[in-house]
Amino acid sequence: MLIKTYGAAVQGIDALVITIEVVAETGVQFSLVGMADTAVKESYQRVLSAVSQSGYKWPRRRIVVNLSPADVKKEGAAYDLPIAIGILAACEQLSPVIPLDSFMIMGELSLDGSILPIKGVLPMAIKAREMGFKGMIVPVANATEAAVVNNIDIYGMSTLREVIEFVIGKSDPIPVRVNTREEFARASAIFDCDFSEVKGQENVKRAFEVACAGGHNILMIGPPGAGKSMMAKRIPTILPPLTLSEALETTKIHSVAGKLRSGSRLMTSRPYRSPHHTISPVALVGGGANPAPGEISLAHNGVLFLDEFPEFSRQVLEVMRQPLEDRHITISRAKYTIDYPAGFMLVASMNPCPCGYYNHPSKECICSQAAVQRYLNRISGPLLDRIDLQIEIYPVAFDELSSAREGEKSEAMKSRVVRAREIQALRFASERGIHCNAQMSSRLLRNYASIDRKGLETLREAMTRLDMSARAYDRILKVARTIADLEHGLDPSLSTAEAVSAPILTHHIQEALSYRNLDRGNWGRTVDKMPF
Repeated sequence: MLIKTYGAAVQGIDALVITIEVVAETGVQFSLVGMADTAVKESYQRVLSAVSQSGYKWPRRRIVVNLSPADVKKEGAAYDLPIAIGILAACEQLSPVIPLDSFMIMGELSLDGSILPIKGVLPMAIKAREMGFKGMIVPVANATEAAVVNNIDIYGMSTLREVIEFVIGKSDPIPVRVNTREEFARASAIFDCDFSEVKGQENVKRAFEVACAGGHNILMIGPPGAGKSMMAKRIPTILPPLTLSEALETTKIHSVAGKLRSGSRLMTSRPYRSPHHTISPVALVGGGANPAPGEISLAHNGVLFLDEFPEFSRQVLEVMRQPLEDRHITISRAKYTIDYPAGFMLVASMNPCPCGYYNHPSKECICSQAAVQRYLNRISGPLLDRIDLQIEIYPVAFDELSSAREGEKSEAMKSRVVRAREIQALRFASERGIHCNAQMSSRLLRNYASIDRKGLETLREAMTRLDMSARAYDRILKVARTIADLEHGLDPSLSTAEAVSAPILTHHIQEALSYRNLDRGNWGRTVDKMPF
Protein backbone atom coordinates (compact mmCIF):
# COMPACT_ATOMS: atom_id res chain seq x y z
CA MET A 1 0.00 0.00 0.00
CA LEU A 2 1.29 3.48 -0.89
CA ILE A 3 0.88 6.33 1.60
CA LYS A 4 2.09 9.91 1.25
CA THR A 5 2.82 12.30 4.09
CA TYR A 6 4.30 15.78 3.76
CA GLY A 7 7.16 17.60 5.43
CA ALA A 8 9.59 20.37 4.49
CA ALA A 9 13.29 21.02 3.93
CA VAL A 10 14.89 24.38 4.69
CA GLN A 11 16.97 26.00 1.96
CA GLY A 12 18.56 29.24 3.07
CA ILE A 13 15.80 30.85 5.13
CA ASP A 14 12.95 29.48 3.02
CA ALA A 15 11.34 26.04 2.94
CA LEU A 16 10.56 23.49 0.24
CA VAL A 17 7.76 20.92 0.53
CA ILE A 18 9.03 17.33 0.79
CA THR A 19 6.76 14.39 -0.02
CA ILE A 20 7.42 11.29 2.10
CA GLU A 21 6.24 8.29 0.07
CA VAL A 22 5.96 4.96 1.92
CA VAL A 23 5.31 1.60 0.25
CA ALA A 24 4.76 -1.61 2.28
CA GLU A 25 5.16 -4.88 0.39
CA THR A 26 5.91 -8.52 1.08
CA GLY A 27 9.37 -8.99 2.59
CA VAL A 28 11.43 -7.76 5.56
CA GLN A 29 13.81 -5.13 4.17
CA PHE A 30 13.78 -1.41 5.07
CA SER A 31 15.03 1.08 2.49
CA LEU A 32 15.18 4.88 2.65
CA VAL A 33 16.02 6.78 -0.54
CA GLY A 34 15.92 10.39 -1.73
CA MET A 35 19.34 11.99 -1.08
CA ALA A 36 19.10 11.66 2.71
CA ASP A 37 22.04 12.42 4.99
CA THR A 38 23.22 10.17 7.83
CA ALA A 39 20.84 11.67 10.42
CA VAL A 40 17.84 10.94 8.17
CA LYS A 41 18.99 7.40 7.41
CA GLU A 42 19.39 6.71 11.13
CA SER A 43 15.69 7.44 11.56
CA TYR A 44 15.02 3.69 11.16
CA GLN A 45 16.26 2.93 14.67
CA ARG A 46 14.47 5.91 16.24
CA VAL A 47 11.19 5.20 14.47
CA LEU A 48 11.33 1.48 15.29
CA SER A 49 11.81 2.13 19.01
CA ALA A 50 9.22 4.96 19.12
CA VAL A 51 6.59 2.82 17.38
CA SER A 52 7.19 -0.06 19.81
CA GLN A 53 7.09 2.24 22.87
CA SER A 54 3.80 3.71 21.62
CA GLY A 55 2.04 0.32 21.75
CA TYR A 56 2.34 -0.68 18.09
CA LYS A 57 4.25 -3.53 16.50
CA TRP A 58 6.95 -2.92 13.93
CA PRO A 59 5.57 -4.36 10.68
CA ARG A 60 7.20 -7.48 9.23
CA ARG A 61 7.06 -6.09 5.72
CA ARG A 62 9.36 -4.76 3.08
CA ILE A 63 9.19 -0.99 3.51
CA VAL A 64 10.52 1.59 1.04
CA VAL A 65 10.56 5.27 2.03
CA ASN A 66 11.22 7.86 -0.67
CA LEU A 67 11.83 11.52 0.12
CA SER A 68 10.81 13.53 -2.92
CA PRO A 69 12.11 15.53 -4.76
CA ALA A 70 15.07 13.16 -4.80
CA ASP A 71 17.60 15.77 -6.00
CA VAL A 72 17.21 17.93 -2.86
CA LYS A 73 19.44 17.00 0.08
CA LYS A 74 17.48 16.08 3.23
CA GLU A 75 19.20 16.77 6.55
CA GLY A 76 18.45 16.26 10.22
CA ALA A 77 16.05 14.13 12.27
CA ALA A 78 12.91 16.19 11.64
CA TYR A 79 11.54 13.60 9.17
CA ASP A 80 11.14 10.93 11.89
CA LEU A 81 7.51 11.78 12.64
CA PRO A 82 6.12 11.84 9.05
CA ILE A 83 8.06 8.62 8.29
CA ALA A 84 6.56 6.89 11.35
CA ILE A 85 2.99 7.95 10.48
CA GLY A 86 3.53 6.93 6.84
CA ILE A 87 4.84 3.45 7.80
CA LEU A 88 1.95 2.74 10.21
CA ALA A 89 -0.60 3.89 7.65
CA ALA A 90 1.01 1.97 4.77
CA CYS A 91 1.02 -1.21 6.88
CA GLU A 92 -2.64 -0.60 7.81
CA GLN A 93 -1.93 -0.45 11.55
CA LEU A 94 -3.85 2.81 11.62
CA SER A 95 -6.65 4.15 9.45
CA PRO A 96 -6.31 7.94 9.05
CA VAL A 97 -9.49 9.92 9.58
CA ILE A 98 -7.89 13.26 8.81
CA PRO A 99 -6.64 13.68 5.21
CA LEU A 100 -2.85 13.30 5.44
CA ASP A 101 -2.42 15.31 2.24
CA SER A 102 -3.87 18.34 4.05
CA PHE A 103 -1.29 18.36 6.84
CA MET A 104 2.42 19.01 7.00
CA ILE A 105 4.03 16.85 9.69
CA MET A 106 7.50 17.42 11.16
CA GLY A 107 9.27 16.30 14.34
CA GLU A 108 12.20 14.34 15.72
CA LEU A 109 11.36 11.16 17.64
CA SER A 110 13.04 10.05 20.83
CA LEU A 111 13.40 6.33 21.53
CA ASP A 112 10.53 6.49 24.03
CA GLY A 113 8.16 8.03 21.47
CA SER A 114 8.35 11.63 22.66
CA ILE A 115 8.67 14.37 20.04
CA LEU A 116 11.71 16.64 20.26
CA PRO A 117 11.93 20.24 18.97
CA ILE A 118 13.39 20.97 15.54
CA LYS A 119 14.93 23.92 13.68
CA GLY A 120 13.31 26.05 10.99
CA VAL A 121 9.64 25.59 11.94
CA LEU A 122 8.65 29.17 11.08
CA PRO A 123 9.69 29.07 7.38
CA MET A 124 8.09 25.61 7.16
CA ALA A 125 4.79 26.99 8.47
CA ILE A 126 4.96 29.90 6.04
CA LYS A 127 5.50 27.45 3.17
CA ALA A 128 2.67 25.20 4.39
CA ARG A 129 0.23 28.11 4.31
CA GLU A 130 1.53 29.20 0.92
CA MET A 131 0.96 25.68 -0.49
CA GLY A 132 -2.60 25.48 0.86
CA PHE A 133 -2.15 22.95 3.67
CA LYS A 134 -5.00 22.99 6.20
CA GLY A 135 -2.79 22.37 9.20
CA MET A 136 0.61 21.44 10.54
CA ILE A 137 1.67 18.97 13.24
CA VAL A 138 4.86 20.03 15.04
CA PRO A 139 6.61 19.39 18.38
CA VAL A 140 4.83 21.15 21.23
CA ALA A 141 8.01 23.17 21.90
CA ASN A 142 7.76 24.67 18.39
CA ALA A 143 3.98 25.21 18.35
CA THR A 144 3.91 28.90 19.34
CA GLU A 145 6.70 29.65 16.88
CA ALA A 146 4.73 28.09 14.01
CA ALA A 147 1.46 29.66 15.18
CA VAL A 148 2.87 33.09 14.36
CA VAL A 149 1.71 32.24 10.82
CA ASN A 150 -2.01 33.00 10.53
CA ASN A 151 -4.67 31.14 8.52
CA ILE A 152 -3.28 27.66 9.19
CA ASP A 153 -4.06 25.30 12.12
CA ILE A 154 -0.99 24.46 14.19
CA TYR A 155 -1.10 21.40 16.45
CA GLY A 156 1.65 20.97 19.02
CA MET A 157 2.20 17.32 19.98
CA SER A 158 4.32 15.80 22.75
CA THR A 159 4.40 12.11 21.75
CA LEU A 160 3.94 9.86 18.75
CA ARG A 161 0.92 8.35 20.52
CA GLU A 162 -0.80 11.76 20.60
CA VAL A 163 -0.24 12.21 16.87
CA ILE A 164 -1.63 8.74 16.11
CA GLU A 165 -4.76 9.38 18.18
CA PHE A 166 -5.29 12.67 16.36
CA VAL A 167 -4.78 11.04 12.94
CA ILE A 168 -7.29 8.23 13.65
CA GLY A 169 -9.83 10.59 15.20
CA LYS A 170 -9.57 9.47 18.85
CA SER A 171 -8.65 12.98 20.01
CA ASP A 172 -9.59 16.47 18.93
CA PRO A 173 -6.84 18.84 20.12
CA ILE A 174 -7.31 22.60 19.99
CA PRO A 175 -5.01 24.37 17.52
CA VAL A 176 -2.51 26.80 18.98
CA ARG A 177 -3.54 30.39 18.27
CA VAL A 178 -1.32 33.46 18.24
CA ASN A 179 -2.65 36.84 17.16
CA THR A 180 0.52 38.01 15.46
CA ARG A 181 -0.35 41.68 15.12
CA GLU A 182 -1.73 41.93 18.64
CA GLU A 183 1.29 40.14 20.12
CA PHE A 184 3.68 42.33 18.15
CA ALA A 185 1.88 45.54 19.12
CA ARG A 186 1.82 44.58 22.80
CA ALA A 187 5.40 43.39 23.00
CA SER A 188 7.98 46.02 23.78
CA ALA A 189 11.72 45.64 24.01
CA ILE A 190 12.95 45.99 27.58
CA PHE A 191 16.62 46.85 27.98
CA ASP A 192 18.72 46.59 31.11
CA CYS A 193 20.99 49.45 30.07
CA ASP A 194 20.57 53.06 28.97
CA PHE A 195 22.68 55.83 27.47
CA SER A 196 21.91 57.97 30.52
CA GLU A 197 24.39 55.76 32.42
CA VAL A 198 27.25 56.86 30.14
CA LYS A 199 29.21 59.73 31.63
CA GLY A 200 30.42 62.34 29.17
CA GLN A 201 31.29 61.20 25.63
CA GLU A 202 28.66 63.53 24.14
CA ASN A 203 30.38 63.59 20.74
CA VAL A 204 30.35 59.78 20.61
CA LYS A 205 26.68 59.65 21.60
CA ARG A 206 25.95 62.09 18.80
CA ALA A 207 27.85 59.86 16.35
CA PHE A 208 25.79 56.85 17.49
CA GLU A 209 22.59 58.83 17.03
CA VAL A 210 23.60 59.73 13.47
CA ALA A 211 24.60 56.11 12.74
CA CYS A 212 21.31 54.70 14.02
CA ALA A 213 19.24 57.37 12.28
CA GLY A 214 20.68 56.46 8.88
CA GLY A 215 21.63 52.80 9.40
CA HIS A 216 25.33 53.66 8.98
CA ASN A 217 28.34 51.55 9.94
CA ILE A 218 30.53 53.04 12.67
CA LEU A 219 34.04 52.43 14.01
CA MET A 220 35.22 53.60 17.44
CA ILE A 221 38.93 54.02 18.08
CA GLY A 222 40.34 54.79 21.50
CA PRO A 223 42.36 53.51 24.47
CA PRO A 224 41.26 50.69 26.80
CA GLY A 225 38.66 51.72 29.36
CA ALA A 226 37.32 54.66 27.36
CA GLY A 227 33.85 53.05 27.17
CA LYS A 228 33.75 51.62 23.65
CA SER A 229 32.11 48.29 24.52
CA MET A 230 29.83 49.89 27.10
CA MET A 231 28.37 52.30 24.57
CA ALA A 232 28.11 49.68 21.82
CA LYS A 233 25.88 47.54 24.06
CA ARG A 234 23.49 50.48 24.36
CA ILE A 235 23.01 50.98 20.62
CA PRO A 236 19.89 48.73 20.48
CA THR A 237 18.20 51.06 22.98
CA ILE A 238 18.09 53.89 20.42
CA LEU A 239 17.37 51.90 17.26
CA PRO A 240 13.85 52.21 15.83
CA PRO A 241 11.55 49.27 16.67
CA LEU A 242 11.21 46.39 14.23
CA THR A 243 8.33 46.50 11.77
CA LEU A 244 6.14 43.39 11.57
CA SER A 245 7.72 42.27 8.29
CA GLU A 246 11.23 42.79 9.70
CA ALA A 247 10.27 40.83 12.82
CA LEU A 248 9.02 37.90 10.72
CA GLU A 249 12.16 37.88 8.58
CA THR A 250 14.45 38.10 11.60
CA THR A 251 12.58 35.34 13.42
CA LYS A 252 12.84 33.10 10.32
CA ILE A 253 16.62 33.43 10.30
CA HIS A 254 16.95 32.62 14.00
CA SER A 255 14.49 29.73 13.62
CA VAL A 256 16.58 28.19 10.83
CA ALA A 257 19.73 28.60 12.95
CA GLY A 258 18.02 27.02 15.98
CA LYS A 259 18.58 30.15 18.08
CA LEU A 260 14.99 30.59 19.27
CA ARG A 261 14.15 29.52 22.82
CA SER A 262 11.45 26.92 23.38
CA GLY A 263 8.03 28.55 23.27
CA SER A 264 9.33 31.63 21.43
CA ARG A 265 7.07 33.66 19.22
CA LEU A 266 8.06 36.72 17.22
CA MET A 267 11.31 38.50 17.93
CA THR A 268 10.34 42.02 18.94
CA SER A 269 13.76 43.59 19.49
CA ARG A 270 16.54 44.06 16.99
CA PRO A 271 19.28 41.41 17.20
CA TYR A 272 22.64 42.30 18.70
CA ARG A 273 25.46 39.90 17.86
CA SER A 274 28.98 40.16 19.28
CA PRO A 275 31.21 37.30 18.06
CA HIS A 276 34.68 36.70 19.50
CA HIS A 277 37.65 37.73 17.38
CA THR A 278 38.68 34.07 16.93
CA ILE A 279 35.59 33.42 14.77
CA SER A 280 36.15 31.62 11.46
CA PRO A 281 35.04 33.00 8.07
CA VAL A 282 32.37 30.28 7.73
CA ALA A 283 30.94 31.05 11.18
CA LEU A 284 30.76 34.72 10.25
CA VAL A 285 29.20 34.52 6.78
CA GLY A 286 27.42 31.15 7.03
CA GLY A 287 27.61 27.87 5.15
CA GLY A 288 29.37 24.73 6.37
CA ALA A 289 28.76 21.02 5.80
CA ASN A 290 25.19 21.51 7.03
CA PRO A 291 24.46 25.04 5.73
CA ALA A 292 23.45 27.49 8.44
CA PRO A 293 23.24 31.30 8.68
CA GLY A 294 26.38 33.02 9.97
CA GLU A 295 26.71 35.88 12.43
CA ILE A 296 26.18 38.52 9.74
CA SER A 297 22.79 36.97 8.90
CA LEU A 298 21.85 36.51 12.57
CA ALA A 299 22.50 40.26 12.90
CA HIS A 300 20.16 41.03 9.97
CA ASN A 301 17.93 44.03 10.81
CA GLY A 302 20.12 44.61 13.88
CA VAL A 303 23.68 45.21 15.03
CA LEU A 304 26.90 43.25 14.50
CA PHE A 305 29.47 44.41 17.07
CA LEU A 306 33.10 43.48 16.41
CA ASP A 307 35.21 44.32 19.44
CA GLU A 308 39.00 44.47 19.02
CA PHE A 309 38.51 44.91 15.28
CA PRO A 310 42.16 44.45 14.18
CA GLU A 311 42.41 41.18 16.15
CA PHE A 312 40.02 39.46 13.72
CA SER A 313 41.87 37.56 11.01
CA ARG A 314 42.37 39.41 7.74
CA GLN A 315 40.36 36.76 5.89
CA VAL A 316 37.39 37.17 8.25
CA LEU A 317 37.36 40.94 7.81
CA GLU A 318 37.70 40.84 4.04
CA VAL A 319 34.77 38.45 3.54
CA MET A 320 32.54 41.18 5.01
CA ARG A 321 33.26 43.64 2.22
CA GLN A 322 30.67 42.28 -0.22
CA PRO A 323 27.86 41.80 2.36
CA LEU A 324 28.42 45.34 3.66
CA GLU A 325 27.84 46.67 0.15
CA ASP A 326 25.10 44.33 -1.11
CA ARG A 327 23.33 43.57 2.21
CA HIS A 328 23.07 39.87 1.41
CA ILE A 329 25.51 36.98 1.19
CA THR A 330 25.58 34.21 -1.41
CA ILE A 331 27.20 30.99 -0.19
CA SER A 332 28.39 28.95 -3.18
CA ARG A 333 29.74 25.45 -2.68
CA ALA A 334 30.18 22.45 -4.98
CA LYS A 335 26.87 20.92 -3.84
CA TYR A 336 24.73 23.97 -3.06
CA THR A 337 24.20 27.71 -3.46
CA ILE A 338 22.30 29.59 -0.76
CA ASP A 339 21.37 33.24 -0.29
CA TYR A 340 21.16 34.69 3.23
CA PRO A 341 20.12 38.26 4.06
CA ALA A 342 22.81 40.38 5.72
CA GLY A 343 21.35 43.84 6.20
CA PHE A 344 23.16 44.61 9.44
CA MET A 345 24.61 47.73 11.01
CA LEU A 346 28.32 47.18 11.65
CA VAL A 347 29.67 48.61 14.90
CA ALA A 348 33.37 48.04 15.48
CA SER A 349 35.86 49.15 18.11
CA MET A 350 39.65 49.09 18.26
CA ASN A 351 42.63 50.37 20.17
CA PRO A 352 44.75 52.98 18.38
CA CYS A 353 47.95 50.91 18.67
CA PRO A 354 49.26 47.60 20.09
CA CYS A 355 49.75 49.03 23.60
CA GLY A 356 46.48 50.93 23.36
CA TYR A 357 47.66 54.38 24.47
CA TYR A 358 48.59 56.21 21.28
CA ASN A 359 47.37 59.81 21.59
CA HIS A 360 46.23 59.18 25.20
CA PRO A 361 46.02 62.48 27.15
CA SER A 362 47.89 61.17 30.22
CA LYS A 363 49.54 57.81 29.45
CA GLU A 364 52.57 57.44 27.24
CA CYS A 365 52.46 55.18 24.21
CA ILE A 366 55.42 52.78 23.98
CA CYS A 367 54.82 51.87 20.32
CA SER A 368 56.92 53.16 17.47
CA GLN A 369 55.22 55.07 14.67
CA ALA A 370 55.85 52.08 12.39
CA ALA A 371 54.14 49.74 14.91
CA VAL A 372 51.14 52.06 15.09
CA GLN A 373 50.88 52.12 11.31
CA ARG A 374 51.20 48.33 11.03
CA TYR A 375 48.43 47.95 13.58
CA LEU A 376 46.12 50.30 11.67
CA ASN A 377 46.99 48.54 8.40
CA ARG A 378 45.35 45.37 9.68
CA ILE A 379 42.14 47.10 8.57
CA SER A 380 42.27 47.40 4.79
CA GLY A 381 41.46 50.62 3.01
CA PRO A 382 38.51 49.14 1.06
CA LEU A 383 36.96 47.93 4.33
CA LEU A 384 37.47 51.30 6.03
CA ASP A 385 35.80 52.99 3.04
CA ARG A 386 32.67 50.97 3.81
CA ILE A 387 32.52 52.30 7.38
CA ASP A 388 30.62 55.58 7.26
CA LEU A 389 31.59 57.02 10.65
CA GLN A 390 35.03 56.72 12.24
CA ILE A 391 35.01 58.34 15.66
CA GLU A 392 37.83 58.81 18.14
CA ILE A 393 37.09 58.25 21.83
CA TYR A 394 39.03 59.77 24.73
CA PRO A 395 38.93 58.74 28.41
CA VAL A 396 36.39 60.55 30.57
CA ALA A 397 37.81 63.02 33.10
CA PHE A 398 37.46 62.09 36.78
CA ASP A 399 35.20 65.03 37.63
CA GLU A 400 32.78 64.03 34.92
CA LEU A 401 33.02 60.34 35.79
CA SER A 402 32.19 60.99 39.46
CA SER A 403 29.36 63.41 38.69
CA ALA A 404 25.89 62.39 39.88
CA ARG A 405 24.29 64.12 36.90
CA GLU A 406 22.63 61.72 34.47
CA GLY A 407 23.11 62.00 30.75
CA GLU A 408 20.36 62.11 28.15
CA LYS A 409 18.16 59.03 28.23
CA SER A 410 18.04 56.56 25.36
CA GLU A 411 14.33 57.24 24.90
CA ALA A 412 14.99 60.89 23.97
CA MET A 413 17.71 59.89 21.51
CA LYS A 414 15.47 57.17 20.09
CA SER A 415 12.64 59.63 19.44
CA ARG A 416 14.92 61.71 17.19
CA VAL A 417 16.18 58.57 15.44
CA VAL A 418 12.61 57.39 14.79
CA ARG A 419 11.65 60.82 13.44
CA ALA A 420 14.60 60.76 11.01
CA ARG A 421 13.67 57.22 9.92
CA GLU A 422 10.08 58.37 9.25
CA ILE A 423 11.47 61.01 6.88
CA GLN A 424 13.57 58.38 5.11
CA ALA A 425 10.65 55.93 4.91
CA LEU A 426 8.62 58.55 3.04
CA ARG A 427 11.61 59.49 0.87
CA PHE A 428 12.18 55.90 -0.26
CA ALA A 429 8.54 54.77 -0.31
CA SER A 430 8.73 54.07 -4.04
CA GLU A 431 12.18 52.43 -3.89
CA ARG A 432 12.02 48.67 -3.37
CA GLY A 433 14.41 47.37 -0.70
CA ILE A 434 15.61 50.85 0.33
CA HIS A 435 14.69 51.85 3.87
CA CYS A 436 17.40 54.21 5.11
CA ASN A 437 20.06 56.62 3.86
CA ALA A 438 22.90 54.10 4.20
CA GLN A 439 21.28 52.00 1.45
CA MET A 440 21.17 54.79 -1.14
CA SER A 441 22.63 54.07 -4.57
CA SER A 442 24.51 56.62 -6.66
CA ARG A 443 21.27 57.45 -8.48
CA LEU A 444 19.45 58.14 -5.22
CA LEU A 445 22.37 60.23 -3.97
CA ARG A 446 22.03 62.47 -7.02
CA ASN A 447 18.31 62.84 -6.35
CA TYR A 448 18.34 63.32 -2.57
CA ALA A 449 21.82 64.44 -1.51
CA SER A 450 22.53 67.53 -3.56
CA ILE A 451 24.55 70.21 -1.75
CA ASP A 452 25.01 73.95 -2.19
CA ARG A 453 28.08 75.60 -3.69
CA LYS A 454 29.75 76.36 -0.37
CA GLY A 455 29.25 72.81 0.86
CA LEU A 456 30.64 71.46 -2.41
CA GLU A 457 33.78 73.58 -2.04
CA THR A 458 34.24 72.37 1.55
CA LEU A 459 33.90 68.77 0.45
CA ARG A 460 36.25 69.24 -2.53
CA GLU A 461 38.99 70.73 -0.35
CA ALA A 462 38.67 67.99 2.26
CA MET A 463 38.76 65.19 -0.30
CA THR A 464 41.78 66.71 -2.07
CA ARG A 465 43.77 67.19 1.14
CA LEU A 466 42.90 63.78 2.58
CA ASP A 467 43.05 61.88 -0.74
CA MET A 468 39.67 60.21 -0.17
CA SER A 469 38.19 57.62 -2.51
CA ALA A 470 34.98 57.88 -4.53
CA ARG A 471 33.33 55.47 -2.07
CA ALA A 472 34.30 57.78 0.82
CA TYR A 473 32.67 60.65 -1.09
CA ASP A 474 29.40 58.72 -1.31
CA ARG A 475 29.57 57.79 2.38
CA ILE A 476 30.08 61.42 3.41
CA LEU A 477 27.04 62.50 1.40
CA LYS A 478 24.91 59.74 2.95
CA VAL A 479 25.95 60.75 6.48
CA ALA A 480 25.35 64.42 5.69
CA ARG A 481 21.87 63.51 4.43
CA THR A 482 21.17 61.77 7.75
CA ILE A 483 22.48 64.72 9.77
CA ALA A 484 20.18 66.98 7.78
CA ASP A 485 17.24 64.64 8.43
CA LEU A 486 17.91 64.74 12.18
CA GLU A 487 17.98 68.53 12.14
CA HIS A 488 14.95 68.98 9.88
CA GLY A 489 13.03 66.37 11.87
CA LEU A 490 13.25 68.63 14.92
CA ASP A 491 11.96 71.67 13.02
CA PRO A 492 8.26 72.06 13.95
CA SER A 493 7.70 74.30 10.95
CA LEU A 494 8.51 71.45 8.53
CA SER A 495 6.16 68.60 7.75
CA THR A 496 7.55 65.12 7.03
CA ALA A 497 6.96 65.65 3.30
CA GLU A 498 8.84 68.96 3.40
CA ALA A 499 11.72 67.45 5.40
CA VAL A 500 12.18 64.80 2.69
CA SER A 501 13.48 67.38 0.23
CA ALA A 502 15.03 69.80 2.73
CA PRO A 503 18.57 70.77 1.62
CA ILE A 504 21.92 69.54 2.90
CA LEU A 505 23.74 72.57 4.28
CA THR A 506 27.45 73.30 4.71
CA HIS A 507 27.50 72.52 8.44
CA HIS A 508 25.98 69.10 7.70
CA ILE A 509 28.92 68.39 5.37
CA GLN A 510 31.36 69.64 7.99
CA GLU A 511 29.96 67.35 10.67
CA ALA A 512 30.00 64.37 8.28
CA LEU A 513 33.67 65.08 7.48
CA SER A 514 34.48 65.20 11.19
CA TYR A 515 33.44 61.54 11.40
CA ARG A 516 36.19 60.42 8.97
CA ASN A 517 39.06 60.33 11.51
CA LEU A 518 41.02 57.50 9.91
CA ASP A 519 41.05 59.24 6.53
CA ARG A 520 43.47 61.78 7.96
CA GLY A 521 47.21 61.40 7.54
CA ASN A 522 47.91 61.81 11.27
CA TRP A 523 44.45 60.90 12.50
CA GLY A 524 45.04 61.48 16.20
CA ARG A 525 46.32 65.05 16.03
CA THR A 526 44.85 66.84 13.02
CA VAL A 527 41.32 67.80 14.03
CA ASP A 528 42.23 71.48 13.77
CA LYS A 529 43.65 70.96 10.26
CA MET A 530 40.32 70.12 8.70
CA PRO A 531 39.18 72.73 6.15
CA PHE A 532 36.42 74.23 8.31
